[in-house]
This record gives sequence, C-alpha cells and structure tokens, in this order.
Amino acid sequence: MTELPALGSSDSDAAARRAGLHVQLGQPGESTTTRFLPPAPTVGAVAGGPPGQPGDGTTTRFLLSPGVLLAGLGVSLLAAMIVAAGKGAVSVTPGEIVATIAHRVGVNVGSLPDPTTQSVVWDIRLPRVVLAAFVGASLGCAGAAMQGGFSNPLAEPGVVGVSSGAALGAVLSIVVGFTAFGNWSLTAAAFTGGLATVTAVYLTARNNGRTEVVTLLLTGIAVNAATGAAIGLASYLSTDAQLRAITFWTLGSVAQATWPKVAVVAPVAAGGIAILLCQAGRLDLLALGERPARHLGVDVERLRRVLLVGVSLLTAAAVAVSGIIMFVGLAVPHLVRMAAGPTHRNVMPASALGGALVLVACDLAARTIAAPAELPLGVLTALVGAPLFFWLLRQTRRSHGGWA
Repeated sequence: MTELPALGSSDSDAAARRAGLHVQLGQPGESTTTRFLPPAPTVGAVAGGPPGQPGDGTTTRFLLSPGVLLAGLGVSLLAAMIVAAGKGAVSVTPGEIVATIAHRVGVNVGSLPDPTTQSVVWDIRLPRVVLAAFVGASLGCAGAAMQGGFSNPLAEPGVVGVSSGAALGAVLSIVVGFTAFGNWSLTAAAFTGGLATVTAVYLTARNNGRTEVVTLLLTGIAVNAATGAAIGLASYLSTDAQLRAITFWTLGSVAQATWPKVAVVAPVAAGGIAILLCQAGRLDLLALGERPARHLGVDVERLRRVLLVGVSLLTAAAVAVSGIIMFVGLAVPHLVRMAAGPTHRNVMPASALGGALVLVACDLAARTIAAPAELPLGVLTALVGAPLFFWLLRQTRRSHGGWA
C-alpha cells in the first residue's frame, strides 16, 4: 500500500500533521485506509540541537483546545461589549444595560435607568459597540482567509486593493458632492469602490484562466499605490471643509454608528464569514501546497475566487462604515494561531471573535483615554498593532526560525 503522490515525503506528512488532516492511503482501485494525523504541538528550536528531538534543548508550545479558545473569546467579547456600553460621560451599570436591552425587546428584568440614560445606552452606545464588533469580526476573519488562501503571513484584507478602493470611493464622493443616496451616499460609494477595485485587481492578474498568487499580490500593491495617488490628488483639490471630512474618514471611526448601519452591515458580515468558514477544510488542504491540494481534489483556482468574494464583501462593508482600520486583519490571525494552531476550522471563527474583541476594546480606549476628546480608531489600532506585530515576528522567528 502506498501513499498518494506528493504526500509521501516526510515534509508533507509533517505539514499534514500540523494541519490536523485526514490523509487517504492507497491507489485508485485498491482497498484504502484513512489515517488521521493529529495536530502536533508547535516545537521551536533553540541553541543545542535540531528542532523537535526530545531532550535537545528545544521548547514546546502547548495549544489551547478549540472549544476553550472559542468559549473564552465569546465570553470576553460579551463582557467587553457590556463594559464599553457602560463607560462614558454617563456611567451605566451592567445591570442597567441588561435591563435596557431586555426592555427594548419586550422583556422586563431588573431596574431600568431613567429615560435619558436608556436613550444614551440604546441609541448611541450600543449601536457603536455592535458595529465595532461586526467590523472587527469581518476584518479578523478576512485576514485569516487571506493569509491561508495565499500562503502569505503578511497578507491582510487590504492587500488586494479593497481598502484603498473603498477609501477612493469615499473621498471622491466627498469631493464631488455625491448625494444620490442621501445619508448613505458616502457608505455606498465606499462599498462600491472597494468591490470595483478588487475586481479590477483580479481581472488584471488573471492570465490564461489562472491567477498566480505573486501576480495577484503585486497587482494589488500597484493598485494600492495608484489609488493612494488618486486620493492625494483629490485631497489637494478639495476645500478645507472637504479636506477635514476626508481626514476624519480615512483615520477610521465608528462614532457615526446607528442601528440602520448595523442592520445593513450585519447580514453582509454574516454572509461573508459564512462563505469563508465553508472553505476552512479546503484551506487546510491548501496548506500542504498547491500540488498536494489538487491531488486531494481541491480546485485551487475556484477556492481563491471564493475567498476573494468573501474577503471583498467583508472588507468593503467594514471599511464603508468605519474608514480604514489597520492591523486587525493582520495581527489577530497570528495571535490565534499561536494559541490554537494552524487549523483553519479553528483559526477563522476564533479570528472573527478575536477581531471583534480587539476592535470593541480599542474603540472603548479611543473614546475614554483622552475624554472628552476622542482618538481616531484607525490610529489607535495602528499604534497598538505595529508593536504587537513586531513582537509576533520575533516570537515566531525565535520558536522555529521564521514564518514557515
């Protein structure tokens, strides 16, 4: 009995083990067996010998079980949302927040605050907290999908141009005074710009029915540069009032959150995350490499098209309502992999919860650190995310010599 071609090497077997995959052994027409390779703990080498040998001075990082990680993130997210809804110029207790929410859905529990406090909680704070959670979940899940689908640890949702395209659409709508959709005009322009840009990147990078990863990423970089130049030119031609609006939007914020915005973003975010979660198993196979994945029945080209659709929907919707938020889609998936390993069935939902948690916490910090002033959310996430990502880089290189 022999293994499938391209999966017989020890390197491929080790990669399958890291991914926690079922590998079918045998040739067509033979009786086959299925062998489960359990995810192995990440072993990193230090001075003293080759990695992975017992007693050789190496260090082993033990991983959290998926259930523990997801439950912990879910509880932490719920707690962070309640705390964020209660902090501000008017302090509200968690009990009053729960009572206000229950009262709005027709259930009377606990003691209600006064009508003014109820309005502050329900009409101002809760939409902002919920929108921040959806935006963070969208960016976190999209980042995990990009890194897995393109086998690039530096990939993030904006690398294919969707963020810069959304920014260009928003800037042009401000400069030309686009008001066809009323209060939704800027959001619609940003969403349309993001989708149009990523479509242009994909079609430009496609050649002979195939899209190479390197070509797609380089095309995205070029388009990002072009849209950046266009944004700079539009800003130069804008009036002072328009320039202030452009600056405020590009720095990122969820201060303009309303329940109607949440109602529009929520189904797009849920749909995009569902699309990506359905591809988690194929992403685990793709981690073995394109050729082994094809041997195991994965249509790699179709998989990447589906990933682009899901990532584009999530990122365009997030950027359209919040502006450009940096580093959530880049750093959160790496943190999750450090805690739970590389299996995408675990990484993607955990990245969604982790991204939501990070953005809710950052938004709370943005509006309370310098109260009554408010820091731009995108600036704060960059200030926190850049040092964090540098720390992740050093940790990964120390554990096993690089990103591989």
